[in-house]
Amino acid sequence: MGHAWKIRSDESIVTQMTPIFEAVNEGTTPWAMQMRAVCREDASRLVQTLTGAILGSGGWVLSRGANDSGMVSLLFEFERRACVDIYSVLIAAGLDLAQSGHIRFTELCQCTRLNPRECGREIASIDLEIQTMPVLARAGGGASYPG
Repeated sequence: MGHAWKIRSDESIVTQMTPIFEAVNEGTTPWAMQMRAVCREDASRLVQTLTGAILGSGGWVLSRGANDSGMVSLLFEFERRACVDIYSVLIAAGLDLAQSGHIRFTELCQCTRLNPRECGREIASIDLEIQTMPVLARAGGGASYPG
């Protein structure tokens, strides 16, 4: 009994998805992030503390500095496999990251955890801007994010 079965494809209902972890633009670093934070610490002491903590966690500090208004700038890189350590030292140093910074770090850590062999040695870069508030810290005032 020769019943001819017509093979039907599901191509009309299946859509091709782009993998979540694929870089948006080839040739760019997908984990080059800009972050903002506030901290109740003296600017020069914070630069020293963060530099030591980042280096101790396996990162590289590319540039650092502070100005007279208490703004600290820090540019650093690290292998993605160290992302949890780097995130931890930033929080332990007293940084209050903006919500977007927490979200980006969480994405980085989760993505790295799910693909340790493929991306653990990739480099992540963070351009961090921190407004320090030593006067408010001594007076007991609250922290707020700069404009």
